[in-house]
Amino acid sequence: MGELFRSEEMTLAQLFLQSEAAYCCVSELGELGKVQFRDLNPDVNVFQRKFVNEVRRCEEMDRKLRFVEKEIKKAGIPILDTGENPEVPFPRDMIDLEANFEKIENELKEINTNQEALKRNFLELTELKFILRKTQQFFDEAQLHHHQQMADPDLLEESSSLLEPSEIGRGAPLRLGFVAGVINRERIPTFERMLWRVCRGNVFLRQAEIENPLEDPVTGDSVHKSVFIIFFQGDQLKNRVKKICEGFRASLYPCPETPQERKEMAAGVNTRIDDLQMVLNQTEDHRQRVLQAAAKTIRVWFIKVRKMKAIYHTLNLCNIDVTQKCLIAEVWCPVADLDSIQFALRRGTEHSGSTVPSILNRMQTSQTPPTYNKTNKFTCGFQNIVDAYGISSYREINPAPYTIITFPFLFAVMFGDFGHGVLMTFIAVWMVLRESRILSQKNDNELFNMIFSGRYIILLMGIFSIYTGLIYNDCFSKALNLFGSSWSVRPMFNSRDNWTEDLLKHVSVLQLNPNVTGVFNGPYPFGIDPIWSIATNKLTFLNSFKMKMSVILGIIHMLFGVTLGLLNHIYFKKPLNIYLGFIPEMIFMSSLFGYLVILVLFKWCAYDAATSMEAPSLLIHFINMFLFNYTDKTLPMLYSGQVGLQCFLVVCAMLCVPWMLVLKPLLLRHQYLRRKHLGTHNFGGIRVGNGPTEEDAEIIQHDQLSMHSEEGEEFNFGDIVVTQAIHTIEYCLGCISNTASYLRLWALSLAHAQLSEVLWTMVMHVGLHIRNLGGGILLVLVFAAFATLTIAILLIMEGLSAFLHALRLHWVEFQNKFYKGAGFKFMPFSFESLREGRFDE
Repeated sequence: MGELFRSEEMTLAQLFLQSEAAYCCVSELGELGKVQFRDLNPDVNVFQRKFVNEVRRCEEMDRKLRFVEKEIKKAGIPILDTGENPEVPFPRDMIDLEANFEKIENELKEINTNQEALKRNFLELTELKFILRKTQQFFDEAQLHHHQQMADPDLLEESSSLLEPSEIGRGAPLRLGFVAGVINRERIPTFERMLWRVCRGNVFLRQAEIENPLEDPVTGDSVHKSVFIIFFQGDQLKNRVKKICEGFRASLYPCPETPQERKEMAAGVNTRIDDLQMVLNQTEDHRQRVLQAAAKTIRVWFIKVRKMKAIYHTLNLCNIDVTQKCLIAEVWCPVADLDSIQFALRRGTEHSGSTVPSILNRMQTSQTPPTYNKTNKFTCGFQNIVDAYGISSYREINPAPYTIITFPFLFAVMFGDFGHGVLMTFIAVWMVLRESRILSQKNDNELFNMIFSGRYIILLMGIFSIYTGLIYNDCFSKALNLFGSSWSVRPMFNSRDNWTEDLLKHVSVLQLNPNVTGVFNGPYPFGIDPIWSIATNKLTFLNSFKMKMSVILGIIHMLFGVTLGLLNHIYFKKPLNIYLGFIPEMIFMSSLFGYLVILVLFKWCAYDAATSMEAPSLLIHFINMFLFNYTDKTLPMLYSGQVGLQCFLVVCAMLCVPWMLVLKPLLLRHQYLRRKHLGTHNFGGIRVGNGPTEEDAEIIQHDQLSMHSEEGEEFNFGDIVVTQAIHTIEYCLGCISNTASYLRLWALSLAHAQLSEVLWTMVMHVGLHIRNLGGGILLVLVFAAFATLTIAILLIMEGLSAFLHALRLHWVEFQNKFYKGAGFKFMPFSFESLREGRFDE
């Protein structure tokens, strides 16, 4: 459990890998996932590194697999995922993989090309079939129309036959030419207007929609088209018409002049369409078989290729020995996992067949190691909350284990409702119980995945909300009468306040006096007495209770944060920060705001129903404490000796300000001058005069190392003064502003309770008001609306609001007391993401 409270101890290690064993060793380290490689060639271009050709070959294989995956998804074939974790292929297996992927890609491309050509041919024949059918309908309709008009029956036949140009002008009757084609349906209006304008109204257009949508051979989308036939006179109009058709991407088809020829052509077209449909079906079946075979193994192929690519990319980070027989790598790794890393190296050496063992050598370094916090599925969500603010500095105390309790609790203080807490708990329990099934389904919904990853956070938030809901005695804005009420309306027998039936009929508001024996029977066993839910001064009572509770919780939370800072100072052996930082900070906050908490608790305990009217205002007392104003004799003191104690506490708090502001910069300057003075006596390693002792020399060496490695610059007194002044002002003002910020606990709790009450009054109360059969039917509809609004507004929106406010209280008010968050995360070389099926890089 110790690793949860502080990040893992890390070390920098050097790996010496034999060239023939390096690939297998890095593969084993990737399976282990416990080392982070450093780039030892930062100035070398990526195209000039040793294994760049292997990386390119892996990228090419990856591209081919993505092409196959795209075709599989386009065909709607499910990709088989057995959860298998294939071993990394040996380098010699890359040629076989490349040949296999090349074969599949070429086969698919050839199938797609043939299929596209067949579909284009099929589309042309289908369009020609509809042209022949619609054209015949046009002529039949025209012939029928001429018969009805008693016109010459041969006119239509004459107008439908085209004459040679040489026949025109030799007394032959005037004949019309025509072209037929297919155009996209949405272009028809523009096409018609263009024809009219260009040909000046000297053409006649007939068009009819094709009922069935046609398939585009390139995209595969359905396209709605229409058949058109244009009648014109002369070659000049014919050329204009064809150019317009070409501009509108209309497909023109040859159409015979006589009905007999059209009929014969239609028969031939139908035969060719049937034959083509058979070939298309066979081609599609072959394509499906190829894709189904690829779908069974494509996930394994992806993992193999991505692993190989990751290994070669990692090998490019290593240095190559001058003998070209050894690779040198530097890695960050946890000290606790050194044995497992060495075992993985040994295993990789055995797999490669090498006889020379790989060597792991720990290195001393002044560089800051990465931060590595071990997590499990329960603590992962809370660690992510902390890391979202900033990765903790190396070996800095980790706020995550404390957040596991404080975060759901502060959320529940704002969200406190028994009913809503039960609903939230049920949702979280469902996700927890079905987590294995949900994880195996690999849902792509980002919002659901985010909620599912925080299922244990939601579970604790729901459980804590049930607890605070019982404390507030609030369940969907209604009180639970679990233990009866401590208030009684049975006064003393001879009391003049005896409530008669006549009094109850005529008086709408009655007052219970707690200072009457028999009316108030002592404190309620647990939570708030349910009689407050019908009291007219309910909000006054609850506001006072929740406001004081928020201040108490906030000050305890901040004091806990300052205390955690002490653990950091002790661990990093910084006594200066303890005596000049932690102690004055604790005295300042305890003297002022800790004293306020004691006053609140004291007032709750010291005054009962009989003396409640004499209780003074804590706010006035607290203000007078800062102003040293004790002249108002009408304001009674809470206890004897209050004036002297409060004056002493304020003076102590004021003394803490120069304590934090002045002493630390002066002491740091004194230490720096002492180190500098001692350093001048250390000449050539020989003690001269009153030179430094061995202990002093060790201090100098340590301080110089820390001064140059951590700060990276010389001591600057001005910067130290400014930094300390900013810290002191921020802390002192922050104590006030942060305490006020915790009042959001009261505000959001009040808002949630009022929203819940408004929802019940304006929605649910409507269905309960009507007491007949129609009211029962209406109640079903009203309850559906009530449930929907409860989940949408109170559970989701209010829950999200309380979540964000609890997040802010932890990030700003709590963590700024001790948490720097200036580290960087440990990013080990691991194949885990590939095993989980996340292929996107």
